[in-house]
Amino acid sequence: MAELLEIDNLITEFSIRKQWIAAVRGVSLELKKGSTLVVLGESGSGKSVMLRSVLGLKPSGARLSGSIKLAGDEMLSKSAKEMERIRGGRIAMIFQDALSALDPLYRVGDQIIETIRSHERVNFSEAQRRTIELLRRVGIPSPEERMRAFPHEMSGGMRQRAVIAMALACNPDLLLADEPTTALDVTIQAQILRLFKEIQKDFGMSIVLVTHDIGVAAEMADDIAVMYAGKIVEHGSAGQVLSRPQHPYTQGLIGATPRKGQTGRLPTIPGYPPLITEMPHGCSFASRCPKAGPGCREQTPLFVRYDEDHGAACLLLEEKLQAEF
Repeated sequence: MAELLEIDNLITEFSIRKQWIAAVRGVSLELKKGSTLVVLGESGSGKSVMLRSVLGLKPSGARLSGSIKLAGDEMLSKSAKEMERIRGGRIAMIFQDALSALDPLYRVGDQIIETIRSHERVNFSEAQRRTIELLRRVGIPSPEERMRAFPHEMSGGMRQRAVIAMALACNPDLLLADEPTTALDVTIQAQILRLFKEIQKDFGMSIVLVTHDIGVAAEMADDIAVMYAGKIVEHGSAGQVLSRPQHPYTQGLIGATPRKGQTGRLPTIPGYPPLITEMPHGCSFASRCPKAGPGCREQTPLFVRYDEDHGAACLLLEEKLQAEF
């Protein structure tokens, strides 16, 4: 399969107290057409900033460098007006909080109609017809009535489905989903994940899904990238990362996930991710890592391949591979 999305050495920096501070620090990723990449990590690891960088959403006082290519087309060289056309058209995003993503002053249907008409030359009646079909497609009952509802008149699950319908309005090539099931109960969460699989099959789109939930990753991912302190610390096929994690951080995340029949206290990862203004020297995970050695606090680990489709950025892995050869 051809690569749809290619990210190379992406750096996203913010101006803080007259200094440029990086929240995303040299991220490189690839996503094949029709596949799903899940980005795992704790809050504060830079996942959402990375997604917004791909979409070209950055506040004033921020700057991007590196490369983001969509089907070979460089996004970082686009003007603001060009990115307006790409957002919602070629790339769509589902934000974490569906209530915040929808304008409370406008009916849900009108917001989807506006999305369609801003990207395509269709009349109001055609846009309205497509809106009804989209709402029906994402599982909203009586879509002719629901499209006249305001966001606050819908349940959390209904709002999330409406946001998904809006994202699908112009049949994008790439769908970015930022913690799309976090605020939902487990039953609705399962329905939304099933819906993602169905729309991916029907529309043939690629998905980048950000989450901190190992269960969601196991359910959805073709490939998994684990992000910590603004960097990708492990990347590979879902099967490899979940069954043979190489980075201590990934091992800690998986170890802290409840399993059927498990009793007693779950292991935890001590401490917190570093602040972007206080990044330590060497490995950024060293202060929390139970396996860290003296060199981990001094040397920045390189990303090394464990095998063809699996790698990690860890000095212990480097030493292990050197010993084997």
